[in-house]
Amino acid sequence: MNMSSRMETQDVLRVKLQVLRAQHRDLDDAIHALQESGRPDALQMQRMKRQKLSLKDRIAQIEDKLLPDIIA
Repeated sequence: MNMSSRMETQDVLRVKLQVLRAQHRDLDDAIHALQESGRPDALQMQRMKRQKLSLKDRIAQIEDKLLPDIIA
């Protein structure tokens, strides 16, 4: 892989990372709003939390690709 295509791949990953982080924040806000509504729907809450965990895993995967492992 040449240097140009590697940079383009990293740029794409950075954009995806920003989008996933924004979705994670939005979902967190929605969960808090649902909790404060008085009578949160337990099934909906469970689905939203599961989706939030999935986003967190995807964020971690992209961060691992962007940040090389440094063995001290």
